[in-house]
Amino acid sequence: MICVSVARGRHRHVIAEHRHLVEQGAELVELRIDYINGRVNLKRLLDDRPCPVIATCRRERDGGKYKGSEADRLMLLRTAIAEGVDYVDLEEDIAAQIPRFGKTKRVVSFHDFRQTPEDLEELHERMCGMDPDVLKIATLANHPGDNFRMLNLVRQSKVPTVGLCMGDIGRPTRILCGRFGAPFSYATFHHERTLAPGQLSFEEMRDVYHYDEINGETDVYGVIGDPIGHSLSPLVHNAAFHSLGLNKVYVPFRVAREHLKRFLDHARELGIKGLSVTIPHKESVLDSLTKAEEAVQRIGAANTIEFTPDGLVGHNTDYRAAMDALEETLPATSADKSPLHGKICLVLGAGGVSKAIAHGLRRRGAHVVISSRTLARAEQLAKDADARAVDWDARHAIKADILVNGTPIGMHPRVDDSPYDARYLKPSMAVFDTVYNPETTLLVKEARERGCMIVTGVDMFIRQAALQFEMFTGKDAPAKLMRDTLKRATGAAKL
Repeated sequence: MICVSVARGRHRHVIAEHRHLVEQGAELVELRIDYINGRVNLKRLLDDRPCPVIATCRRERDGGKYKGSEADRLMLLRTAIAEGVDYVDLEEDIAAQIPRFGKTKRVVSFHDFRQTPEDLEELHERMCGMDPDVLKIATLANHPGDNFRMLNLVRQSKVPTVGLCMGDIGRPTRILCGRFGAPFSYATFHHERTLAPGQLSFEEMRDVYHYDEINGETDVYGVIGDPIGHSLSPLVHNAAFHSLGLNKVYVPFRVAREHLKRFLDHARELGIKGLSVTIPHKESVLDSLTKAEEAVQRIGAANTIEFTPDGLVGHNTDYRAAMDALEETLPATSADKSPLHGKICLVLGAGGVSKAIAHGLRRRGAHVVISSRTLARAEQLAKDADARAVDWDARHAIKADILVNGTPIGMHPRVDDSPYDARYLKPSMAVFDTVYNPETTLLVKEARERGCMIVTGVDMFIRQAALQFEMFTGKDAPAKLMRDTLKRATGAAKL
């Protein structure tokens, strides 16, 4: 169940949002009394309520807005109980001052906006002694290990516990807490009105992650990177899982470089069966793999990890997706040779996706030139891929048949940037931009205006995601649905 927080300054707006949420399928609503301006009329808020309510009046030190006296705040909470509210939220330091009354259930809560305390279990045990019906513990995650500790606490608790870690790092706990036994998770009314760091909207929890369908048997997949908020992989994979009725969920995991190994060592504790890998981990994950397919060994980068009984197996679906997209776009020149054979290909960037594409091009007989803003990285990739490197400022001097952008230049929100001067684009060129958000980058727009053949990042993204889906599930990927989902999210027009 998802508890949706409503925080508005006027009673009529609270009531209107409450009714709207129920129409949208909400089963539990938290009324944030601390946000209401002026005198609070609890009877007006609670009479004829369309679904059960948690009454919460949060102090500023606990992330709330209440500025009155503590005595008046406690009186508001007692009044909510007297009015027969379904649940009342009582911070652990005041829970003993407000006894149980009537049918109102008690949510005893604790918040820490700086850290996840080391004594988490002791805190939980102490709160269990405060006559709770539900415990709520919300702390800031400073590394992924905090998520493991929090969800393990939820799983082991005999008292129903909502255990959440706040912040980008802690976001997975909001999606997965139900898998570990939490009675509900929290969401905000709208993604632009979050009440706590890392909070998701009701729409995201319902329509992207299908929270109410997650249970103890749900297989967990996800994407690891840093940052990770920009990734649209959760949209695409969850839509595909849901369309086939699979008990699986795909979650974004923000993992810093220094926490990568520990995260992978403990990932099975979250029920993780497979991961997509994005910047900056495509190369560094190799140290944690038990086995890597031949392409990963050759390229030196993986974008997919399968969790098998024998260990972690690395794959590179970027490589296959990019080559398929290019070969289908270029006109065939020979029955026994790739249309890439003999072409001069300029690859911009030296990261994981550029590595995959450079190696794929060389294996198909193309002449590859690498140009990166860091010359040393371009030279290293050129050495590894049997290519050559040129300085970034010399990239326009290459008479390329195929231009590949493997950099993030042009990615949202920097949509007015291009890695290549349009004056050097020729109608005979094929231009492949691996950026998928937006699909029509400035580079793609200018290349299209000059009559170039185009391969967009959407084409590559969907192909590699479909390959991952098939590895994860053993089923054919619903590629059209995945493509349509991505295009709706990016606002792109149909090709």
